[in-house]
Amino acid sequence: MASKIEGIFTPTLAPLNSRGEINETELRRYVSWLIDRGVHGLYPNGSSGEFTRFTAEERLRIGAIVCDVARGRVPVLAGAAEANIKETLAACEAYAKMGARAVAIVSPFYYRLAPDAVYAYFAEIARDSPIDVMLYNIPMFASPITVDTVRRLAELPRVIGIKDSSGDVAFMMRMISAVRPLRPDFSFLTGWEAVLAPMIMIGCDGGTNASSNAVPEVTRKIYELARAGAYTEAMQWNYRLLRLFDAMLDKFEFPDGFKYATELRGFNFGPSRRPLSDAQRADRSLLESDVKRALSDLVEPAPAPTAAVLQLERDQIAALVQEVVSQLDRRGLL
Repeated sequence: MASKIEGIFTPTLAPLNSRGEINETELRRYVSWLIDRGVHGLYPNGSSGEFTRFTAEERLRIGAIVCDVARGRVPVLAGAAEANIKETLAACEAYAKMGARAVAIVSPFYYRLAPDAVYAYFAEIARDSPIDVMLYNIPMFASPITVDTVRRLAELPRVIGIKDSSGDVAFMMRMISAVRPLRPDFSFLTGWEAVLAPMIMIGCDGGTNASSNAVPEVTRKIYELARAGAYTEAMQWNYRLLRLFDAMLDKFEFPDGFKYATELRGFNFGPSRRPLSDAQRADRSLLESDVKRALSDLVEPAPAPTAAVLQLERDQIAALVQEVVSQLDRRGLL
């Protein structure tokens, strides 16, 4: 029997190169760093990963890279938020072959559906999916998943949990109360780190939190403290995280603030696929200062590369180019 999904699963950001394509090298480096920093799992192609801004092929490529890096170290909860059942099931099949632990599927979006229609949507996927399914409730963008719908879907073996991004503690309590007596193995994850500690305290199994991109060690600390019953200390850390969360969320277009904070830890996410207005570009420096201050209260930002390091990198690149040219010359290709 597969293990229960619990802990902090990072909804991974997606780095791009200067041409606006997936930067595979940086994605691999960044995912390895997240694992080394102690996240319990990875969640590619979620909202933080800007899944709507990538093609279906690009989403699968991102998922394949993350699964390849994570294999044997942490489980992968792959976002399979396609626009219809046929494409969602195709994504489920692909992620099953990649070795993902489960897929997260958002409730139907664009069209606002009634609870019975939401149930029918997930039930059809669950019946045909070759991989376990995590429900994804994000009512600000998609059809809400009601407590009764979650209870009904929990009767299906393939449905193993729910990620709820409403931030509603009482709603989470009602879901846990309705489902856990019937399905102790059912996972409840919060997608809203502003209340991460309170959610763990009431019985949540973990979180899929965008802030864990920038401060994975902090979200893990809050999780572990709350699980251990150290509620006062967990809340102290959560309040500190809240300042960073608000700066990243409220002052930037999502998820640019989370990208910027993670870049301060030593990564390059490249250009955005969403064009910025002149006013947004002009305001960026002021917004960045707020994130820097909040981040410095939690962790030490990565130091800027020194001249010696930059020269070493240039020397390594030059040597690599020279070696490639030599190989081509020996093969008579030049």
